[in-house]
Amino acid sequence: MIWSDIYLICFLIGFGLSLLSLLAGTTHLHLPHLHLHHGIHLGHGQAGAHGTTVSFFNLGTLAAFLTWFGGTGYLLSHHYGVWFAVALGIATLSGLGGAAVVFWFLAKVLMAREQALDPADYDMIGVLGKLSIAIRPGGTGELIYTQGGTRRVTGARAETGAAIARGAEVVVTRYEKGIAYVRPWDEFSGELEPRNQ
Repeated sequence: MIWSDIYLICFLIGFGLSLLSLLAGTTHLHLPHLHLHHGIHLGHGQAGAHGTTVSFFNLGTLAAFLTWFGGTGYLLSHHYGVWFAVALGIATLSGLGGAAVVFWFLAKVLMAREQALDPADYDMIGVLGKLSIAIRPGGTGELIYTQGGTRRVTGARAETGAAIARGAEVVVTRYEKGIAYVRPWDEFSGELEPRNQ
């Protein structure tokens, strides 16, 4: 086996991985993730302080490196007859350049607006909503609220067991087993108003 064959194999593997990821993305085919347990983790981003960052070692950059490394090396060694060390050096630089372009595109374009999820943003206690179905004394109604930019619905019971009319604004005081226990917003707003002495 000569070096041009090695370059060609690298090109075909890299091109095949690129084609596979393209087809998987357009047909919504879910492929398993690849985990290597020696400090390299392929396929997932890591949460950062500002948002989500992507590791330089991922399937896209690996495929780009192999494709550019193999293609450049094959052309230089097979068609142009460039000396082995020069072809290897230029092919390596070409592969790193291709991987860097893919990494830049992933980090600055595709992942630019990604943010790490904060569990506090999805805590039900303190959520303000409106009852779409009234709560009867000791019964259950339905609460509509917005959380995480999405309109949601859940079952609701009055914290005191009293009736609360349909359309009333309520605040969730606790959330257990899929049921929000609520108090009318008027009770909270009355507590917040300064009292005359």
